[in-house]
Amino acid sequence: MAHTSEVVNALAAPTVSLIGAPTDIGAGSRGASMGPEAMRVAGIQHALEARGVSVVDIGNLNGPINPWQPPVNGYRHLPEVVAWNLAVHDAMLGELRAGRLPLLLGGDHCLAIGSIGAVANHCRETRKKLRVLWLDAHADFNTNLLTPSGNTHGMPVACLCGNGPQELIEIGGKVPAINPKWVRQIGIRSVDAGEKRLVHEAGLEVFDMRFIDEMGMRHAMELALATLDVNTHLHVSFDVDFLDPDIAPGVGTTVKGGPTYREAQLCMEMIADTGRLASLDLMELNPAFDDHNRTADVAVDLIESLFGKSTLMRK
Repeated sequence: MAHTSEVVNALAAPTVSLIGAPTDIGAGSRGASMGPEAMRVAGIQHALEARGVSVVDIGNLNGPINPWQPPVNGYRHLPEVVAWNLAVHDAMLGELRAGRLPLLLGGDHCLAIGSIGAVANHCRETRKKLRVLWLDAHADFNTNLLTPSGNTHGMPVACLCGNGPQELIEIGGKVPAINPKWVRQIGIRSVDAGEKRLVHEAGLEVFDMRFIDEMGMRHAMELALATLDVNTHLHVSFDVDFLDPDIAPGVGTTVKGGPTYREAQLCMEMIADTGRLASLDLMELNPAFDDHNRTADVAVDLIESLFGKSTLMRK
């Protein structure tokens, strides 16, 4: 029998729009472009509908192919990255304005520039506060001066905070798109020295794996979700490498020592308990590195928890 909170969450949930963004344009390895289809194969639409959530799949966005070229002025594929992020921005903003909850199926994490830029725009239009939960092994606050790779999937938070190429930081029309104080990063365990300095200077609130090991996921999430209210738009940007690679091998940037399956479930359940989830990214799923779509299956299971599936037995 469903727990009462599950039923309430399902009934209260707006229509979810699945938006596929099949590109690995900002990544250092190929394959994340297959992520949206892997999530569909894993049954993301059916899983949510089985919870009573109305779902519409608007299909995949179109964008330039990946030319797979070396960096130019410290950025790989910058024109193509801009084009994909503009497409994501417009699609996300359109769904938000229509009153739906967009679920972006990536695709690599550079696409969060367009996604969160759109969410920030919508919050300005509706006069809502924004809270971004960044679930990731990486802080993604790199710049072209810090990383020799030039891969923009390591730069989205920096770009959103106004630190990046003009073409990217202007997506959404306001620079910076967000205030770093709106961001809570969870599960971080791989940060370059220069990147760490920028994170500290920006004032990002980070609950890294050392904090989670010492204090527990429950305490980390209580702090990350503190001060949410009815006027808060909660956006979750979920990079699959947030998870320990033992349970989620299907990413191009695995980092050992991530949250266990149960810790991740608790994280998602506590987000669901707030009732404030209003938009979502699922990023960096790479079937080329996966084992029989196992990582997509885990991702679907966790997203179900975001929409109210709970292991809670107590009344």
